[in-house]
Amino acid sequence: MAPGSKEKRVGASVESGILTWRNAAGLLGVLAIMALAGGYLGALHPIGDSLAVGRAFAVIGVLLSAVLLNIAGLQIASFAATLFAMICGMQVFLAYYLPGPPGRLLIYQKNMHFENLELDALAADIRATNPLGITLQEVSEANLALLEGLKDSYPHQQVCPWGSVGGVAVASRLPMIEGTGFCAPGLAAVQVRTEDSQFWLVSIHLHWPWPYQQRDHLKTLLPVLAKLDGPVILAGDFNMVEWAYSVKALADVTRTKAAGPTLGTYLGYAPWLRLPIDHVYAPSGGRVEARGAFGSDHLGLLAGVEL
Repeated sequence: MAPGSKEKRVGASVESGILTWRNAAGLLGVLAIMALAGGYLGALHPIGDSLAVGRAFAVIGVLLSAVLLNIAGLQIASFAATLFAMICGMQVFLAYYLPGPPGRLLIYQKNMHFENLELDALAADIRATNPLGITLQEVSEANLALLEGLKDSYPHQQVCPWGSVGGVAVASRLPMIEGTGFCAPGLAAVQVRTEDSQFWLVSIHLHWPWPYQQRDHLKTLLPVLAKLDGPVILAGDFNMVEWAYSVKALADVTRTKAAGPTLGTYLGYAPWLRLPIDHVYAPSGGRVEARGAFGSDHLGLLAGVEL
């Protein structure tokens, strides 16, 4: 064996290992950034909205990849990844932790779950919070008992059957304007009157996102909502986060802002994984707090909003 050949082979092996490590770190960084950036492309393809659901996790993934890139000696790429993650993460952070302005009109939002066995507890919480309006989803045949039991306080109701898990409904203390109540797929709406104004109260339940039919459902509902004349309060189970294209499109067409902060309301996956997919929107936004599950896989929301 020639002198130094062993050292050359070791050196080549080290260089090859470093190159492989850098390539792996670079590939992981690219994939993490693509997952995060893809969540902003919902207007181009509905897969973007599906990616947007995991934006907080994608931010964490990009930050971890930035650490690996730095270890691999790719400092410029690491800095760029860190900066991108911080910009995207700030949006999520503000959505979760920035409260909206307090409002006088109380709205109680609840996906009831079509097999709810705690209707009495839910009714008691609604009465205790004393909202002016209620928006409900998964109003199954059995869940109609809740609305019937609340008729003494909420006599003005619009119930719209929809889907295998139950329909949607709105109920209000405020008087309905005659002839305004209507149904659309996954939507119940009615115009109600206060002492000095009137507004639309709308309950919505969107389909699941891509690869399911949320985008097609959105295309059906946007023209319906665009025809509403006057202020709108829109609340429901959107099956989507507020920073996604589909929810922003609904906010734009109804000229509304989210009541904040966004809250993890869906409990169906794990106690530590709560998805923020239930929202309340109003012309001037508002402030929202979580209510208990009361037999559902969704927490309720109580929002004080303004017109």
